[in-house]
Amino acid sequence: MRRLDEGSFERFIEQGDKIVEFTADWCPDCRRIEPDLPEIEQRFAEQFQFGVLHVDEAPKIAERYQVKGIPSFLVFKDGKEIDRLLSRYAKTKEQIITFIESVASK
Repeated sequence: MRRLDEGSFERFIEQGDKIVEFTADWCPDCRRIEPDLPEIEQRFAEQFQFGVLHVDEAPKIAERYQVKGIPSFLVFKDGKEIDRLLSRYAKTKEQIITFIESVASK
């Protein structure tokens, strides 16, 4: 996953289909799913590019997109948010895969 910051976030989402994980180093659920993310990214690499944004490093972006809980996954198409997986449903690899499959089939 490409690590994003306040300077690179807008450029990253502006074109194509992107998924951005909002995360933090202190988040236990984020750490729990982290080992599964490379496999998930590889599985959906033909449909999406993936990025990760640490909310402590980019609080204005998290606030702008009203990310209240982490991990949260926001899906962008050509710069516009089209869907999101809220933190309460992003606790397992299976939940994340199911969500991405549903977005990919739209």
